[in-house]
Amino acid sequence: MSGENSGLKGSDEERGRFAEKPSQIPLRGYRDVVWRVFFEFFEDRVTLIAAGATYYLLLALFPALAALVSLYGVFSDPVTIAKHIAFLSTVLPPGAFDLIVGQLDGLSQQKSSTLSIGVITGFLVALWSANNGIKALFEAMNIAYGEKEKRGIIKLNLNSLLFTFGALIIAIALITAVGIVPAVLAYLWLDQWTEFLAKFARWPLLLLLIGCGITMLYRYGPSRAQAKFRWLTWGAIFSTTLWLAASVLFSFYLEKFADYNATYGTLGAVIGLMVWTWISVIILILGAEINAELEHQTTIDSTTGHPLPMGSRGAHVADTVGEVKD
Repeated sequence: MSGENSGLKGSDEERGRFAEKPSQIPLRGYRDVVWRVFFEFFEDRVTLIAAGATYYLLLALFPALAALVSLYGVFSDPVTIAKHIAFLSTVLPPGAFDLIVGQLDGLSQQKSSTLSIGVITGFLVALWSANNGIKALFEAMNIAYGEKEKRGIIKLNLNSLLFTFGALIIAIALITAVGIVPAVLAYLWLDQWTEFLAKFARWPLLLLLIGCGITMLYRYGPSRAQAKFRWLTWGAIFSTTLWLAASVLFSFYLEKFADYNATYGTLGAVIGLMVWTWISVIILILGAEINAELEHQTTIDSTTGHPLPMGSRGAHVADTVGEVKD
């Protein structure tokens, strides 16, 4: 990360050096933040870091799907899972959605005895496989926040496993809600609202869950003293909004202008999924860079707990101030 205490220039108040939350930073301070984010995007080689994280995330995808089907089968019929995620075809690249649904259908058609065994084996394999993907995201957060990994192997793996488990639970809750809510509305004689909720309400719910997940990653991913939520929400909102827009635009681009199947043959769907994941991770890291530089703009303690003086807060961006743009 750029900047040390010597970066203080000009009027501290005009630059938001005493801001207790991002909204208190003046326009001149935001200019400093934008300049540093632009610089750090290239200095931290965000696109390269995102490519590495994408590799591990894709390796974990299909084991994670197996665990999802196995765990979902405990609460509902796994055959219905593909139907309940049909709305995701809007944001996933063409072909990639069919690839995932095909895998889910194959897993859900297995005999119940196989699925019972998979509740344990598939779930554990998926957790361990996805562990590398989550740890890659943790390392990306360390880079964005200018930190080095200080957690021990056990603590790091426990944190990443908890994140993976949490992601699976959220996915199951969302998929289950898609199937349960229409039945509940029909029971309450409100089934006329089913179509409306199916078209509109699920998107705010999806974005809310994604935004909360991103916020948790920004808070617990980097190896540092935890930042207050007020210093995390701006980057999370930015990432969630940009991710949705980029996903829709990328899907539209592949459908109307690019034909990966013509270029890569049967690997076209896989390539499309890989590029989409890469773009998503870039946006995720960019949101972390924004949060980091917002914290870097103030001298006020942005970490949780009792306020501490600079140099003893346990977080690089909280212990130093960022450079300014004159």
